[in-house]
Amino acid sequence: MRQASIKIYRGLQSVNITANNLDLRRVVLRAMLSTLGILALTYALFVGLLVFNIVERKNLEKDMQVLVTEVGSLELEYLSAAGNIDLELSQQMGFQEITASFATKRSLGSRALDSNEI
Repeated sequence: MRQASIKIYRGLQSVNITANNLDLRRVVLRAMLSTLGILALTYALFVGLLVFNIVERKNLEKDMQVLVTEVGSLELEYLSAAGNIDLELSQQMGFQEITASFATKRSLGSRALDSNEI
């Protein structure tokens, strides 16, 4: 029995599995390189999008400054025009002063509640 186990052990040691091992190594290497390539492309895409968004934000900030300046000038124009408006100007423009008529409050009546209703 001992001799049989020794023969099996020596037989297992002499088996050549390197041919299979090289194919497996190539497959693993290709998979790793493919994964690395995909990750590199994804990284480049994210960096490109980041740079694009930064440039776009800078352009929007410039546009915002232009709009803030324009709003400021329009507010100044409004304030100067609001100071010049009076009754004579409004009459020249065709507006008329109206008299206010107020509604009067009339009693709608009363309702008697029973003593135990609440």
